[in-house]
Amino acid sequence: MRLTLAIVVFAALACAQFKSTTQLVVAPTTVKDSRGHFVDGLTADDLILTDNTVPQTIQMDWMTFPIDLVVAVQTSANSGPVIDKLGGTGILFSQLLAANAGETAMISFSDTVQVHQNFTGDPDAVTHSLQMLRMEGSDAHMLDAMRQALSMLETRPAGRRRIILMIAENRDRGSESKLPDVMAQVERLNAAVYWVTWSPVLQPFTVKNKVKEDLKPIAERRKYTDCVDMPTWLLALCKRPYETPVPYEPGPGGGIYAIGELARLRLPDLASLFADTTGGRTLSFLKKDALEKAIQLISQEVHRQYILTFEPKASEPGAYHRIRVIVKNRPNLHVTARSGYWAVQ
Repeated sequence: MRLTLAIVVFAALACAQFKSTTQLVVAPTTVKDSRGHFVDGLTADDLILTDNTVPQTIQMDWMTFPIDLVVAVQTSANSGPVIDKLGGTGILFSQLLAANAGETAMISFSDTVQVHQNFTGDPDAVTHSLQMLRMEGSDAHMLDAMRQALSMLETRPAGRRRIILMIAENRDRGSESKLPDVMAQVERLNAAVYWVTWSPVLQPFTVKNKVKEDLKPIAERRKYTDCVDMPTWLLALCKRPYETPVPYEPGPGGGIYAIGELARLRLPDLASLFADTTGGRTLSFLKKDALEKAIQLISQEVHRQYILTFEPKASEPGAYHRIRVIVKNRPNLHVTARSGYWAVQ
């Protein structure tokens, strides 16, 4: 699968119109011991970074850079169960992942891309934007959503880390943007892409029976507590939740849908491709607690990374450079960094 992805991307990049200029490569690096614990206290002298096997002169940034985070959520017809699970997770994005001095923006995508919340440090605003999501459209324009996220990050002040968190399937459905163009922009901005994936085949089986009230955006649903403190003689006037059951609608499914999903496996796995290339990470979930745990794990990693930078030598436009980072004289440590980069304009 990885070989197939590499062939697809390399072929696409070979056709892209790049111009070679000097670029600064940022390589967020995670170091853990054999028990999976983060290793702190290393210096630039403790690490070796190679670019196509050639050791590079690296710098390690000690200061904590504020984070600009764009959360992009797929809201197509098969994403209903996922939208319900996201309702109360806004505080995890803003306070755990973006954290102090960080700001979070939120967009959704299906047939089109919509900006629901521009960059803000207010967790309530992020939570509200998530609670107002609803299913719409049938496609999943992931590359278009990434292009929008990158355009938003490009306008942010210098000296801030740029992170995109995709909550989506891992294969595109109908984007107008082209993979080489989006990859080039990711490389130019040194943005890290994290991807929390879900299965369009399995998610429908996590849906509980619903009533009409559940069809509204989460922020607009009435709660029983709205009527608790009312006098008995006024209860008849209280607008209680619509309790009329609705037919079970798991979204697209069935044997034909499953066969179609198998056919889509030939498409590039964008989640793995962007996460590996930018130094991000992919995690998957089925239930809500697994989704929240995935966000927490990503947050821990982002805030315990060493931020390495180096200036590569000029090379052919579109050429792929493989990166490797190791800790000197400590082969027992596990090091995770971006797998490489493409020379871009």
